[in-house]
Amino acid sequence: MKTARDDFSRSEGVHRADASSGSGLNPSPAKEERANILWLIAEDLCPDLGCYGEKLARTPNLDRLASEGARFTNAFLTSPVCSPSRSAFMTGMYQTSIGAHHHRSHRRDNYRLPQGVRLITDYLREAGYFTANVITAAPGVEGRGKTDFNFTVENPFDGTDWNERKPGQPFYAQVNFRETHRIFEEVKENAVDPELVKIPPYYPDHPVARADWARYLDAIGILDRKVGAVLKRLEDEGLAGNTVVIFFGDNGRPHVRGKQFLYEGGILTPLIVRWPGRIKAGTVSDDLVSAIDLSATSLEIAGIEPPAHMQGVVFLGPEAQKREYIVAARDRCDETMDRIRCIRTKRFKYIRNFMPERPYAQLNRYKETYPVMRLMRRLHKEGKLTPEQALFMAERRPEEELYELQADPHELNNLASSPSHQELLQKMRRTLADWIKETGDMGEVPEDPAVTAHYEKAMKKSFDEKIKKLYESDAGG
Repeated sequence: MKTARDDFSRSEGVHRADASSGSGLNPSPAKEERANILWLIAEDLCPDLGCYGEKLARTPNLDRLASEGARFTNAFLTSPVCSPSRSAFMTGMYQTSIGAHHHRSHRRDNYRLPQGVRLITDYLREAGYFTANVITAAPGVEGRGKTDFNFTVENPFDGTDWNERKPGQPFYAQVNFRETHRIFEEVKENAVDPELVKIPPYYPDHPVARADWARYLDAIGILDRKVGAVLKRLEDEGLAGNTVVIFFGDNGRPHVRGKQFLYEGGILTPLIVRWPGRIKAGTVSDDLVSAIDLSATSLEIAGIEPPAHMQGVVFLGPEAQKREYIVAARDRCDETMDRIRCIRTKRFKYIRNFMPERPYAQLNRYKETYPVMRLMRRLHKEGKLTPEQALFMAERRPEEELYELQADPHELNNLASSPSHQELLQKMRRTLADWIKETGDMGEVPEDPAVTAHYEKAMKKSFDEKIKKLYESDAGG
């Protein structure tokens, strides 16, 4: 494990894994029928599952999936919001390298991917795979068919169900689940008791916060049941034995300091991979994995060599590479301008705020619909927040943040000014600067003011009246 005095290797901080490590993740290749590949993608989800230690989560199906495959404890998205994140993991490229970094950008200008950059479904299709974005995934399970890319692309998938493929044809499919995206479905029986919920110290321990967190956990239970129905369908159709199932989230949890931010709650994702006969059941890995690695790895599973330009790396099998750090980025979300970057090793996280004059809690109308956002604004005004909670309500941010994650998992003690961490700070600062240059980070290029004006107008129209009524309701309650 790296210490504060260790340097990072360059070239994206990756190196070849030891195939003889006995980790259960580097099985020897075997000649067999080409495997099907199924991505199960949950919206707005962190590793808040039973198999990750959340005792209140009712996730027997996902827990079983983990027991039958590998569970990764250090898997991260490249963005804390859906459309840049999805644009990245479907191309194997950082969203900042392909002009897809602003949330819901290029919806009106027919923006195309840079030359040579393609969706992984293009490579899979050319190799004989049938590709599907599944709508009716199982009885009672309606996939969203969500793409949400920040670019224009024709025919990203061949169909809406793997049963549309030709006899004997392998498939790549994904099912997108919205259950953990707000607004949460109400659970009327066996709901999580808000009194039992453990609230992170950066949120007020208040009945509103407890109830909101409990509803999120309830939504995870609904998600689990639907995932279970899809897994049962695989078994009923005799496909489970030759289908690699990969479960993960598209961005972090839908809470105030989670989604849209580069703290763990915004980018840490559950990642479970079941590959029968190839991954040892019950494997737990702390390897650093980036969501863009899912593309390269899926191509490798399909017997396709990942293209040289792809920034994701293979993390399973004999061609696996290990990362020494991951990188994540946040840019404009809805109408809210920002630019944040982070470097995350197994032990430390470095965050660079390129717009420190903007507060963490600058107006984002979508986030104002979160009850805890409104609660924190009220308690801050009344002077009732703890110092840990008040950090998020500060008028401006530090330019740099540095956290030792083992001692400070909630990322509250900024070590950027600590004399004993200056050498590490400088190295992480250089690593980020090198990454920005080497990957062609487009976040340095100002967005057209007309675009931000468009989103300001659209968000006002969609949310201003709703937010007004929510604040009035809060005051009345």
